[in-house]
This record gives sequence, C-alpha cells and structure tokens, in this order.
Amino acid sequence: MTERIVVLGGGFAGLWSALGAARARDEFGAGSLEIVLLNDSPWHSIRVRNYEADLAGTRVALDSVLGPVGVRCLEGTVSGIDVAQRSVRYGGETIGYDRLIFALGSRLARPPIPGLAEHGFDVDTYAAAVRLNGHIAGLANKSSSTVLVVGGGLTGIEAATEMPGKLRAAGIASPRVILADHASRVGSGMGEGALPVINEALAALGIEARGGVSITAIDPEGATLDGGERIAAATVVWCAGMQAHPLTAQFPAERDRLGRLPVEPSLKIKGLAAEFAAGDAAWFLVDGVHASVMSCQHGRPMGRFAGHNVVCDLLGRPLLPLRIDWYTTILDLGPWGAVYTEGWDRQLVSCGAAAKRTKEIINRERIYPPQSGDRRAILDAAAPMVQAPPVRFG
Repeated sequence: MTERIVVLGGGFAGLWSALGAARARDEFGAGSLEIVLLNDSPWHSIRVRNYEADLAGTRVALDSVLGPVGVRCLEGTVSGIDVAQRSVRYGGETIGYDRLIFALGSRLARPPIPGLAEHGFDVDTYAAAVRLNGHIAGLANKSSSTVLVVGGGLTGIEAATEMPGKLRAAGIASPRVILADHASRVGSGMGEGALPVINEALAALGIEARGGVSITAIDPEGATLDGGERIAAATVVWCAGMQAHPLTAQFPAERDRLGRLPVEPSLKIKGLAAEFAAGDAAWFLVDGVHASVMSCQHGRPMGRFAGHNVVCDLLGRPLLPLRIDWYTTILDLGPWGAVYTEGWDRQLVSCGAAAKRTKEIINRERIYPPQSGDRRAILDAAAPMVQAPPVRFG
C-alpha cells in the first residue's frame, strides 16, 4: 500500500516541507511515496510583504512549484487532527497519513477589545492587506485621514513607515500617521543600537511615535486609550502580537506561551511517533540556547529539514538535526531605508539605503521558491541546509 505524507499549510514552512520531502523521495528512490500539501488557498503568500503598497507578485501559485516535483495540492481549511487515527479533517473530508508535517503557521493575536473585529484593519493575510490598501485609497473623500498603527514591533513599524506614501498616493497632501505601542519606547525590541535609527526614520517620515499606550476600544472614528483619551483616526491598523495556529492544541504536547509545539532538532514533535511541525507553529533551540522565532528566516530551513526527515523517518534512515548558528534582523523603514542587525543582541551593522538593498533582495528574491518550473532547480533549492546570512552592503 502507498505510504502518504501530508503537509498542512502552504506558507514558508509548509511549502519548503513539501519540497524537502519531494527532494528526499527523489534522492532515496522512494518513488511510490505520496506527498500531499493541504492549504486553504491555491497560493503561497509572501506574507512578509503584506505591508507594501503594491501587492502584485506577493503570491505564487502552489501548483506551479509543487506540480513539477510531483506533490499533490489539496485546497481546504483544516478543521481537526486525529493523532490516534492519523487523519486530518478538512472541508467535510478526511485524509489519512503515515507521516504528518504541521505547518499551519501563526495568526495575528486579536484580544477581546471592543470594536477591534468590526473596525480594525491588519496586514496578517493577503486578503487583509488588499482590504487595507483599498480603504486607504478611498480616504481622500473622508473627513479624517489619520492612520493609527497599533504595535511597535517589526510588523507595526513596517506598516507605519509605508503608510505616508500610501496616503499621499491616495491624494492626501499632509498625511498623519501615529505608531503606538504598549512598551514605553516604540521599537525597543530591536535593541539599543537600532533604536536611534528607527527614531530617526520615524521622525524623517513624519510619523508620531507614542509609547506606553493601551487600547481599550476601537470604533469607526478612532480608538480609546485606557486613561480615557481618544485618538481620532479614520483607520486603525492592528499589528500587536502573534499566536500559533489554534489547532496546535489538538496534539498531546505541552505548548509554549505562543501556542507553539515543542519539536526535536529533527522537527519531530516531542513525544509523538509520526508527527512533525515546522515554522511559526513549532519551536526548538536553534543553536542550543535560543528558541526559534516566528519568521521566514527560521521557517524556511525548518521546512527543508522537516521534509527531509519525514521521508527518512518512513524509510528508517537517520534524521538530520537542524542547527542555525546565526541570526539577523532586517527591518524595512519605508522610503527612509532599513536597518540591519546581527546576533541575538541585535548589533547594528547597516542602515539607510545600504540596508534597504539587503531588505529588497530578501523580500523579492531570497525567500521565493524557484519559479522556472524546472524540476531539478526546485529540488536542489530544497536541500536540507542553512543558507549563509544575507548579503551586507555599505
């Protein structure tokens, strides 16, 4: 009987898991092994670009990459996982598996703030980003054009620094953008070296940074703070926090505070026999000390190794441990440029136009799968390896 690997999710970890499995199947001559990727859309979304004004080219058809290497794509929303029966429920259907890779990723954390669901915008998904951009494009006819971005982490900063340009393109000559965070200093998570650079960029772009802000309610005309203050805004963009996909709760494993599943360096879920996890829904100590982060920087190699190892596990071959000995953060700062840090202590190494060149290479080249349709090129790109750090300019 044909054995089957099911990969859940078509994001960075899921796509590269499926490609890694296809490569291992080819390498070990396991041609009868079936690999299926199940995703809620036919697209691989370059999610980290959702803050941009032009979303053209931020989606890749999954089948255009997976078809040439013999991975079957299924479209549907996963509703349940039965580890005991080794099956997955989706859209009224059930599919069984011999091995599973859970790569459904993360989603924006949405606390029960009154009005957030009805009146808030975000850039968590392609559809949400399209909705936000469409709303911004129509603001010229509104009485207020102020945009309030909530969340001073990487996503919030990138969304805010792109916003003045979006507003000007919509015909608003004097855009007002406010970037608010619960921390006392916006961008403090980027480290002391990068913080002055972020402050300089925000000031140059005319963005008002407000720390120590807690939102208690959102309505069509703005937001209310915990002290009763009102911020009038036509648009509130929520970028405050991430959580792993809630279906991680269906595995008999103790999750971390972000809802992520603990995995071995092989990406097998700790304590389970046939289930692996990769990307934002999984965590392990990538260098023996630091936990993986919710980013494509870790999701892509986690996927490659998970895909390789899931085939090895079926064939009784040794599993490869993933180790990542470097860490970088490249934060887009809109027209001002970008900031590039290295190490877990985020030492500043590049900023401005030089860092922007690195960011554009990452966002537009490095994180994309091969789109040539060439089977060999696609399989080669899925080798279980860790890329060198991004190129530095300047």
